[in-house]
Amino acid sequence: MSLQYVIDGYNLINHRLFIPANKRSKDSRIALLELIRIKKLCGSPGNEVIVVFDGYPDKDSLKEFDNKIGVIFARGETADERIKKIVENSANPKNIRVVSDDKEIKFSVRAMGAGVLSVEEFIGHDRNLRKPQEKEVLKPPLTYEAMHKINQELRKIWLK
Repeated sequence: MSLQYVIDGYNLINHRLFIPANKRSKDSRIALLELIRIKKLCGSPGNEVIVVFDGYPDKDSLKEFDNKIGVIFARGETADERIKKIVENSANPKNIRVVSDDKEIKFSVRAMGAGVLSVEEFIGHDRNLRKPQEKEVLKPPLTYEAMHKINQELRKIWLK
């Protein structure tokens, strides 16, 4: 089952955690597309990715960026409206994951059956915060002396 990611482009670009993969890129939209491609934020290569931007395209460079990442400009409507239409017109909205922090979009697409990821969840920042906590819970390895004592106790029990 492949998923379809529909990403609110400017919502992600304007998020405090957005750090472009290529800091030399002058166009933040291209930097976003590169981040998605380089870090494989959408998982499996079989997953479809659509990034929706407000407004009209001003360059053809986004079309040629990567044919595996679809770019849609909302053109006369907002990106939010276009994202809702994509989910509404989908044959299987359960396979759609919408990436946005906009509460209205989250509420609307959830009501239609699509999944929602916050920008933080999508970028992976939330997962990185939990890893150190998991390591802290782990007990340190046994010392040689402790292992020796345990083995002696087990010999007493099992080799009577």
